[in-house]
Amino acid sequence: LQRLKEAGEKAKIELSSAMESEINLPFITADQSGPKHLVMKLTRAKFEQLIDPILKRLMPPVEQAIKDAGLDASKIDEVVLVGGSTRIPKVQELVRNHFGKEPNKSVNPDEVVAVGAAVQAGVLSGEKTDILLLDVTPLSLGIETLGGVFTKLIERNTTIPTRKSEIFSTASDNQTSVEVHVLQGERPMAADNRPLGKFHLIGIPPAPRGMPQVEVTFDIDANGIVNVSAKDMGTGREQKITITASSGLSKDEIDRMMREAESHSAEDVKKREEIEARNRLDSLTYQVEKTFNENREKLDGAGASEMEEAVADAKKAVEEGGIERMNNAFNRLQTASHKLAEALYQQSASAGAGGAETQGASAGASTGSTAQGANDDNVIDAEYVDVDDKK
Repeated sequence: LQRLKEAGEKAKIELSSAMESEINLPFITADQSGPKHLVMKLTRAKFEQLIDPILKRLMPPVEQAIKDAGLDASKIDEVVLVGGSTRIPKVQELVRNHFGKEPNKSVNPDEVVAVGAAVQAGVLSGEKTDILLLDVTPLSLGIETLGGVFTKLIERNTTIPTRKSEIFSTASDNQTSVEVHVLQGERPMAADNRPLGKFHLIGIPPAPRGMPQVEVTFDIDANGIVNVSAKDMGTGREQKITITASSGLSKDEIDRMMREAESHSAEDVKKREEIEARNRLDSLTYQVEKTFNENREKLDGAGASEMEEAVADAKKAVEEGGIERMNNAFNRLQTASHKLAEALYQQSASAGAGGAETQGASAGASTGSTAQGANDDNVIDAEYVDVDDKK
């Protein structure tokens, strides 16, 4: 096998400059009739046909990198080829067709990575100051939220150092602790991504769900060390975790995770949509049921029955699942909640109108008294003389 592998490598190299290569391996094996020799010719066309599945995987990462950088292929000044296999004419042809220009061959593709590492070493040591090298996160970072969803806080290819905070809340009533599960990856569901660590924030005062505010902060320094903290905004309690290897993954593992994310994208989107629909319906059911129980007496019999049926249907839909089923239940419950809100505001408006009439009557009486008082002010005191007395 080793001889066969070396002969294949030699033929591949020869086909980068020749159209045909001969593979000659005497005494490759033996049987009862005697030794066997391998002599065959391999053309460049046949070689390109054999490696076609690999060639098809070359350009998608290039296109993704250009997209992530927010650039256009025509705006790229130079394309530097990295790795010995970039000497294959078909690879260079793919690059030429995509970018519309000849790839840069001024650097030895076997040495270009080492040269780049040497330049970075010079920058880090302070010997080279005219070049700024920016490191990025290879995969997205985030936490697991209600329903097993992966909520990203720092997107992949974000320049480091960086810091991002977001406010989260509790998922159930009287919840006194939250678990922060830190993950890395590109899949929408937490279980499909790589766990980096987890910790608990305890001591949250009991309160209705959605009321406590927990601030989760991701902080990545220039060395790629990730600090994740969770702070209860009410009590000031805080817990944190430090992840020294923000990635800990090889390039092959990162590429594999990206390929998995792409191949399962449709399935993942459907799964996430169902969980988001369930969370949305569950949250609306909780809020509407709470408002309904507090104001049940303000609805007539038909309105109360309709609301009870809508709430029961919503709870059943959460248990049964299905995006369409839950969305229909959500719309029905939302329509019922609008009627409840309308009834509450109508009663409030009626009460306000009655109060205004009473206030108006009082104001009228007050005005009458004031007018009378004003007329009294016009009376003029005068002395009078009885004529008969004078006589």
